[in-house]
Amino acid sequence: MTAKALDSLHAAKRIVVKIGSALVAENGRARQEWLNSLAADITARRSAGQDVILVSSGAIALGRGQLGPDRPRKLEEKQAAAALGQPLLMAAISIAFAAQNAPVAQALLTLEDTENRRRWLNARATLDTLLGAGAVPVINENDSVATDEIRYGDNDRLAARVAQMVGADALILLSDVDGLYTADPRTDEEARHIAVVEELTAAHDDMAGDINHAANVGSGGMATKLAAARIAQAAGCMTVITLGTQLSPVAALLGGGRATWVLPSMSPEKAREVWLRGHLTPEGTVFVDAGAVTALRGGASLLPVGVTRIEGQFVRGAAVAIKDDTGNLVGKGVTAYGSEDAARIAGLQSDAVEAELGYRGRPALVHRNDLILDS
Repeated sequence: MTAKALDSLHAAKRIVVKIGSALVAENGRARQEWLNSLAADITARRSAGQDVILVSSGAIALGRGQLGPDRPRKLEEKQAAAALGQPLLMAAISIAFAAQNAPVAQALLTLEDTENRRRWLNARATLDTLLGAGAVPVINENDSVATDEIRYGDNDRLAARVAQMVGADALILLSDVDGLYTADPRTDEEARHIAVVEELTAAHDDMAGDINHAANVGSGGMATKLAAARIAQAAGCMTVITLGTQLSPVAALLGGGRATWVLPSMSPEKAREVWLRGHLTPEGTVFVDAGAVTALRGGASLLPVGVTRIEGQFVRGAAVAIKDDTGNLVGKGVTAYGSEDAARIAGLQSDAVEAELGYRGRPALVHRNDLILDS
């Protein structure tokens, strides 16, 4: 089973790698040699045709020393440390990737960005554009402005949401232990390593305990990694929890390094279809012509040229029903335009949209990845 999972990782089209504060920083300084080796690992994956997004902790760990000897505890102290440390984190990562001739791009997200449909669409489009341009997106939680109510609190779950957002096939959580054990291996000699998990249960949560949390650097632990794995699993994404302390940790994993593999029960595409079917409540209706119906059933996106009229009021990122001109339901999806702009561009060729709206919009009114057809 492990060999099969490893083969799946080699075949993955899109990978999210998450690194924690304990790996990035030591005594308030960046672990530059380790970051250099990680950048070489990621560059090798990119050369193999895989998209890679990096989710990194470490801003607070790098910036907190400038606030005094005590660990920041209040939210505003952590935010100040993050503001001080974020440039240091990105500088260290940029140096590492510069040696590989790979550009990096910073993206700061909050919980709201991955739960609000409009922000979710914007963030996904930005990350897709960066990957298409050959950059390595580096994501961190926007700690300097997020309040307790809109924080993840750890980047494991943020990484899982990013994996869900971009349709990743694999999420690699680099840790200071080589996976999940039946108990904490540091205190229990009888603890057994668990190589493969097909279904996460409460028993696994009990096993996790506070493993990883004793490092006193980050905010996560094994429990948060399992929570992240649940998010990824529901999105059809495999999660790998493995040791990241050594140099070239991704290469070590791909070479057969010890890890816990949490396997998905479906592909990212199927998981997205299931999510769309269960969560989209239409707020308006888009009527389309016969040609558009044929194109949609053939797997195409819904372009403005095939739209005949708009019914209802909705904002960009809303769910809409798609019907033919006789009122039969064709499908539903997430719209890239609000109702007002959608009505203005209905029937137009894509190259005429910018002239009509005064800005360059998305080519599709509903992208095929955000669309499900009525059976």
